[in-house]
Amino acid sequence: QAQLVESGGGSVQNGGSLRLSCEYFDDELNERCMAWFRQAPGRKREGVIGNEGDHTSKYANFVKGRFTVSRDTTKRTLYLQMNRLTPEDTGMYYCAAKRGVRCPDPNYAEKSDYGLWGQGTQVTVSS
Repeated sequence: QAQLVESGGGSVQNGGSLRLSCEYFDDELNERCMAWFRQAPGRKREGVIGNEGDHTSKYANFVKGRFTVSRDTTKRTLYLQMNRLTPEDTGMYYCAAKRGVRCPDPNYAEKSDYGLWGQGTQVTVSS
């Protein structure tokens, strides 16, 4: 079943942490590129992290060591651990998957690069 379900969003203060989860239901995704994107109001959807089929990862420049991605294939879940959050991190966070093992560089990834999307989970960081 081709479906992605995000959870874990919420409201935190500046400097806080959140862990997002993206559950999937197709074992085929265990070895495919999966990614996290985000979109702030009035802004273009941007790549955050790409987790490749061999589970190596690519990070957007703005992450700067604050975010970490991991994947638990036994639970069919992709995680995004976000630390040292700032108000600039506020937005809707989306999980995505695409065919193939390799992920585009998240600094240049486009929405059209990915064929499967979740519904998103809201992250709000207050100052």
